[in-house]
Amino acid sequence: MAWPIAEVARMSGVTARTLRHYDEIELLPPARIGSNGHRYYEEAQLLRLQQILVLRALGVGLPEIGRILASQVDELAALRGHRQRLLAERDRLDTLAATVSRTIVELEQSRKDGIPMTGINRPENLFEGARPADYEDTLRDWPELAAQGRRATATMSDAEIEAGQRDRTALMIRLAELMAAGAPADADAVQAEIDGQYRALTALSPVTAGEYRAIGRSCVENARWRDAYEAIAPGLAAYQRDAIEAYAAARLA
Repeated sequence: MAWPIAEVARMSGVTARTLRHYDEIELLPPARIGSNGHRYYEEAQLLRLQQILVLRALGVGLPEIGRILASQVDELAALRGHRQRLLAERDRLDTLAATVSRTIVELEQSRKDGIPMTGINRPENLFEGARPADYEDTLRDWPELAAQGRRATATMSDAEIEAGQRDRTALMIRLAELMAAGAPADADAVQAEIDGQYRALTALSPVTAGEYRAIGRSCVENARWRDAYEAIAPGLAAYQRDAIEAYAAARLA
């Protein structure tokens, strides 16, 4: 049985334009192209599309998906592996959601008691569900930075890696506090935080103004980054992006 591209788009939620793109990059060629020029897909292509969507949901880029699918030998074993990754990701997100829920309760109680947000003691459980590996994974679009990050973490202890993750999460929380206080993205206090972030990046590898702007945009466009920021405070991803843009315009031009 074969399904036309419009039907596959309806079933999968993937647009026909995206399906045509997958064909153009040889990620998902159709089973055949009819005399009318329409693409038709059979069971094998639907199974391959399922794998593509699963890997996309796990944050894997299209070039890497192509390599994964080209190298896999046993389709059933691959699906079992994808399932394990999905279950692990589900458990991580459940843990992260519980962590954020606890943080919300603590912040609400702090405000009720009149305790400033900056006075909150950030306990260990604030970081449950936020894996250190996630930060490196989101740098895949900047391979030199990712490689330098891998080399740096290779010599670190688990405690040092966890401390780095805490520092990054603490930065996000400080930015959320500034945003909640109404500080504009180009305010001195905000720019001081961004400067620290930029210096940490350039300690790994040189980062141009254009690259830093692209990293800022990824805070909104990269699903993992965006979800991490939005878990702290709605609107924080865009606030970070705008702060980076202001920093690049003022200091890296």
